[in-house]
Amino acid sequence: MNKPLAPKTKRGQARRLTILNAAEQVIGQQGFSAATIADITRAADTALGTFYVYFSSKEEIFRELVLEMGRATRAKIAFATETAPDRIAAERAGLETFLRFVAERPSLYRVVEEARFVDPKAYRSYFNGFGDAYAKGLRAAAEKGEISQGDSEVRAWALMGMVKALGDRYVLWDDNPDIDWVVDEAHRLITHGLAP
Repeated sequence: MNKPLAPKTKRGQARRLTILNAAEQVIGQQGFSAATIADITRAADTALGTFYVYFSSKEEIFRELVLEMGRATRAKIAFATETAPDRIAAERAGLETFLRFVAERPSLYRVVEEARFVDPKAYRSYFNGFGDAYAKGLRAAAEKGEISQGDSEVRAWALMGMVKALGDRYVLWDDNPDIDWVVDEAHRLITHGLAP
């Protein structure tokens, strides 16, 4: 089956987005295996055949959701950190922005987690994209003297792992997460490390 073309009209773009949003909710709540295209179109309040106008398969819409998580989080974090006076402040803003994004769109976050098994290539691409950009930012900050020198790639992946674990524990697992407290504690660790 050929991949559908991107919609050219505003109405078509809106319909595609409605289906994508419905897929985010359905797959995020039910999981990839349990979710069906019929469930997605029902949630989108659209005909089953309309799904295939915009997407060739459930796998394709799943992959698109993983890409959407990457685009949306990078855009939000870039916006939140662009006015930070230095890298340490940017780390705090990025951490808080990510955790609040997970709180706003937990289903999309769950889709990315499931991609590890459903679409490992998309999962790796998602994290590699983040890791590369993060390491580049850390390298630039070290060159400016805003942070200490070190292996930027290892640091980027360590920080990403910490933020991902915080998202799981304090946002997805808690009914009423205290994001400000989590950000304060994590940022203190990022800034000062574990040394007394």
